[in-house]
Amino acid sequence: MTDLDAFRLETRAWLEANCPPGMRAPVRGEQDQCWGGRNFQFSSDDQRIWLERMAARGWTAPDWPCEYGGGGLSQAEHKVLREEMSRIQARPPLSSFGVWMIGPAILKFGSEPLKRQHLPPIVRGEIRWCQGYSEPGAGSDLAGLQTRAEDRGDHFIVNGQKVWTSYADQADWMFCLVRTDPDARKQLGISLVLFDMTTPGVSTRPIKLISGNSPFCETFLDDVCVEKDQVVGEINQGWTIAKYLLTHEREMIGGMGRTGAGQRTLPEFAVEAIGLDNGRLADGMLRAEVARWALDAKAFELTAERVRDEAKTGQGVGHASAMVKYYGTELNKRRQELMLALRGSDALVWEGAASHEGALPRMWLRSKANSIEGGTSEIQLNVIARNILALQ
Repeated sequence: MTDLDAFRLETRAWLEANCPPGMRAPVRGEQDQCWGGRNFQFSSDDQRIWLERMAARGWTAPDWPCEYGGGGLSQAEHKVLREEMSRIQARPPLSSFGVWMIGPAILKFGSEPLKRQHLPPIVRGEIRWCQGYSEPGAGSDLAGLQTRAEDRGDHFIVNGQKVWTSYADQADWMFCLVRTDPDARKQLGISLVLFDMTTPGVSTRPIKLISGNSPFCETFLDDVCVEKDQVVGEINQGWTIAKYLLTHEREMIGGMGRTGAGQRTLPEFAVEAIGLDNGRLADGMLRAEVARWALDAKAFELTAERVRDEAKTGQGVGHASAMVKYYGTELNKRRQELMLALRGSDALVWEGAASHEGALPRMWLRSKANSIEGGTSEIQLNVIARNILALQ
């Protein structure tokens, strides 16, 4: 038996003994996701216990170094953990922009004090983060941001506005791009700073979408004091960090195209929706569409796995994140279209208990934003053309 085989058996036994029954069910919506943070309300004791047990092992951030609270797992061990969680349909213990986005940036570029201050609370799910990137006049052209940080010696005074700030009204801290040198060229003079959302001068206002709800907010920064020890990396060198962080964001958004642990697959949904006829999905046309989607989803899953493996060898995600983001979001939009088709006219019900408060049409509408947020599909295709296919 190899060491990896032994790790699998140990992991399987631990998950069987420690994953509560309530955390082995499909994720039905955001209420089933554990975002953590100072004000987070657990939906059940099982959800709280699952987070505590996984965080204690560092498995909310399995491949982070143990010295910062992570699991210290190798690339192969992390893959085994994902497979074993999927085997028992275990839900992710923590959904976190800290784990997915700012944590990797702090690990790579942050000072040692910054790592020790922020990474362990992220692993434990104690702090919920939001991202201050886009502005009313700087979306796809992110380098055109105008939020300004004035140097006041040992701190900055920040003024400006951010928009499309996911969960800003529920977050504890923000990682935020600011212009620290207004006279520098566009991509220069930008820094990445961190600050508590309770800092005086920080205010948020939710943005309602066509789906009827939204995670997005406007964020206003009026004379916000940010200490210089909360700068990630070097002052005026934030654009390099911003691009690195964007690769993680795009990989995260692209992940919407994959079926994660604790989620029903589209074929499972299809069987539930229209049933079987002699062991096959009852509607031949939809059967073909679902099969085509499942094949594409498997190909995407394998590609995403290869990208992750390459990233762990030190190559980083790089421009492949554009490929993952583009295809993953398109795959998710196709899934939402098929889920509506499988439910037929029942999928059009917007309100009422029978429709689960219109979950299907709301998710379908929400999926349209996947190809805009984190960089539009057009931007991703340009990146792929220039940097992967080497087209002129």
